[in-house]
Amino acid sequence: MRAFRRIVAMLALVGCGALAALWLTGLVDSMLYYPQMASRAEPRGLIRIALPDGGTIAAVYRPNPKARHTIWFFHGNAEALGDLDPFFDELHARGFAVFAYDYPDYGLSLGKPSEKGINQASTVAAAYLRDTLGVPLESVILCGRSLGGGPAVEVATQEKVAGLVLQSTFMSVFRVVTQRKLLPFDQFENLEKLPRVSCPVLVMHGTADEVIAFAHGKALFTAAKEPKAHLWIEGARHNDFTAIAGERYWRALQEFSASLPK
Repeated sequence: MRAFRRIVAMLALVGCGALAALWLTGLVDSMLYYPQMASRAEPRGLIRIALPDGGTIAAVYRPNPKARHTIWFFHGNAEALGDLDPFFDELHARGFAVFAYDYPDYGLSLGKPSEKGINQASTVAAAYLRDTLGVPLESVILCGRSLGGGPAVEVATQEKVAGLVLQSTFMSVFRVVTQRKLLPFDQFENLEKLPRVSCPVLVMHGTADEVIAFAHGKALFTAAKEPKAHLWIEGARHNDFTAIAGERYWRALQEFSASLPK
């Protein structure tokens, strides 16, 4: 992320020609995504979902007959399904069914990570969840953490879902560095997309987030339509948000779920 910050800051100074060249060569993607830092361990209950190009993505589904909602969890950058079994167990114990998939090249998924590739994988995963697993998307809460907020917002603009949760995520990728839109190209432009999201939204962010500044969470909350809610955790950083929030995190998810229309 530090190298990526330097690249974006430099581009903001030297102009768009260099940015276009870097974009075409894929250097931006190579500095943004960190699949090599995530677990390659096989998650419990592994599912392989075929992609149109012949590849596959890894996924998990944990049904819960008592659940009103299924949490579709979009993980962060340097993590994968193999890291998340304990978190999924806790979600399940808190009364949710759970679905998640790994982005291309993360965990046991194949392919190359990019905004386009991740969004295409999300489209395939949504169809699998609805048509193969038999889970109505209207009963699904999309929950995106950090990088995962990007594909979660994209799915929320394309599908009718129960709700959207954004945890420690950004206005857009480059604005993690620039704060304001200084460049004509960007990735995962959540701030611009949120007004098109019609479902209720819950935004969570730590006030001491050192990776994605708290200002991003506040801006996303402002952009979201009503009904909406937020959970600001004083002193929480990027990677300890859930631990610092403790029961407040789980209570916020459960209260958000309970508030959604039947």
